[in-house]
Amino acid sequence: MAQDDVNCCESKFFLFLAIIVGLVLFAGLMAGLTLGLMSLGLVDLEVLSKSGRPQDRIHASKILPVVKNQHLLLCTLLIGNSLAMESLPILLDKLVPPWAAILISVTLILMFGEILPQAICTRYGLTVGATVAPFVHLLLWIFFPVAYPISKVLDRMLGKGHAALLRRAELKTFVDFHEKEAGKGGDLTHDETTIIAGALELTQKTARDAMTPISKAFSLDLDGTLNLETLNAIMTMGHSRVPVYYKDPTNIIGLILVKNLLAVDPEDSVPLRKMTIRKIPRVAENMPLYDILNEFQQGHSHIAVVYEDLNKTKETPKKTKG
Repeated sequence: MAQDDVNCCESKFFLFLAIIVGLVLFAGLMAGLTLGLMSLGLVDLEVLSKSGRPQDRIHASKILPVVKNQHLLLCTLLIGNSLAMESLPILLDKLVPPWAAILISVTLILMFGEILPQAICTRYGLTVGATVAPFVHLLLWIFFPVAYPISKVLDRMLGKGHAALLRRAELKTFVDFHEKEAGKGGDLTHDETTIIAGALELTQKTARDAMTPISKAFSLDLDGTLNLETLNAIMTMGHSRVPVYYKDPTNIIGLILVKNLLAVDPEDSVPLRKMTIRKIPRVAENMPLYDILNEFQQGHSHIAVVYEDLNKTKETPKKTKG
């Protein structure tokens, strides 16, 4: 009979020990997932599921349904973590003195239920989250009667979790960071980041920000002739279009296509007036570059004259844009 009591005590001891280990692991998993899954933004997961690496796409697709209702997930994980941590000292109290139960439970929870799992899930949150996604789905159903009402209260108080999109300036900084980290995970070249940054800034810039002062622009006098010196100057500049002015360089009246000058003989000194002078559009200095770009894409022109104020009675061109 005594031997049976010993065996029974040993069985209870190992049973309690197994339960304690399970509770520590469960608490650690809940703590790690709370940090790992809640730190995964919905936008990041959407991007990964559509354009990430093959393995990341699979992981993100598994995690997205789990984190969609963030408050419900948060309540579920915290309830599971709390149950495990509160149960641990109760079971330990049956094996060791109360002071030892508290000391052991605090140590186990701190090391194996908080620090280690959170460190792992912070680094490998996507992989861990995708691996245990079915288990998290099960927990959502188990704790639903308790977690759902609390999550609805949080939704009303704080609003539903939403995808945080980057602002234009933040997105530009993000792109710049990828250029600086090229070779360390960032694979954007300088030219690529320059193009992307320019496109992001385009809506905020106007004609004034991109125009070239007339004093620095190459232009031709309408009363001039296409002699060898003039043609050499045109070819040296390398422009496909050259503004034409009348009397005063600020009085731009049109433009001439350089390709139309290919048949001109320098020895003939052909007057510029005999060439085809095309119209050149006028734009206000506060006109957005996007609107100007749209005009250029329609084939109307690739160059424009910028005026300080088109509503003035006498318009005076200040600068040209090419």
